[in-house]
Amino acid sequence: MAAAALVTENFKFVSLFFKSKDVMIFNGLIALGTVAGQTAYNVFAFHCPCSSGRNYCYGLAAIGVPALAFFLVGIMMNKSTWDLVSECRLRRCRKLSAAAAFALVGTIIGRAVVAPLTWVVISLLQGQAYTCALSEFVNASTLQSFPSGQGSEVMAKLPCEGSVPPELQRFWAEIERRLKYESQIIGWLLVAGLSLTVFLMLCMKGCSSPLGYRQEDYWSQYRSNEKSLFEHTASVHARLLAAENVKSFFGFVALEKEDKEQLADYQTASPICSTNWNRVTGVYLYREKNGLPLYSRLNKWATYTLENNVEAMEKEMDVLS
Repeated sequence: MAAAALVTENFKFVSLFFKSKDVMIFNGLIALGTVAGQTAYNVFAFHCPCSSGRNYCYGLAAIGVPALAFFLVGIMMNKSTWDLVSECRLRRCRKLSAAAAFALVGTIIGRAVVAPLTWVVISLLQGQAYTCALSEFVNASTLQSFPSGQGSEVMAKLPCEGSVPPELQRFWAEIERRLKYESQIIGWLLVAGLSLTVFLMLCMKGCSSPLGYRQEDYWSQYRSNEKSLFEHTASVHARLLAAENVKSFFGFVALEKEDKEQLADYQTASPICSTNWNRVTGVYLYREKNGLPLYSRLNKWATYTLENNVEAMEKEMDVLS
């Protein structure tokens, strides 16, 4: 019993930690996964073609194409992307100010670039793709004792052992060292630039935010709890509504034990009109009503519903900032 209680308490602690640090942990896991994927790719799949003209394209593709794919996946997986799409579809973004649009798009892009930038930085620090891409452009005259009259075709073959005579292959170590030096310098400069950019953006966010640190943290917790409760309740609501419709068709419905308990607890589920769905869907930025915070579209909808002020709701539900 004591061991079970200890495991339970530790599990609660870990779950609370992940819940409170969800964005940071998620970004960290994405970065670690990208590092592992990039390393595995270099070990098992990267093969320089050692051909003039192809080296450059292959090297750039190895760095840029996966980064582009990660970026697009990050955009698609971000809920804010589809909130913005819904906002443009439902309200034509007529209440979305330039500052609000910039902040929202910046948030979407900021989360989407974690994986692609990690891929690019690790690729540059490892240097394999860069050395393959730039090998054919090395100036042979800068290499001591390198035979004259050798063009880019010969330089492009150097990354592949055995593709050129041994007396030329011995120069590859020096060329590789130079190119990896350049690649890693670019990688570290990129890391420094990104670190400075993130720092300045966090400073700007802190200075421009209307909320204090504690209320900002509370707002984050509210959004997380509202999302989890909404999704769970929506799942139960959809199941109960589906059960009622199936029962009306067949005359009975085959339910699991848990479903029967939920049906006994909640009795029935009524369809929700599209107007209310649209009112709680879309982009939302922080607002207040009579000094009291409204933390989400659902919070705003509930506030005006309790007041039974339909006219004010119709006006306010379109306001973003």
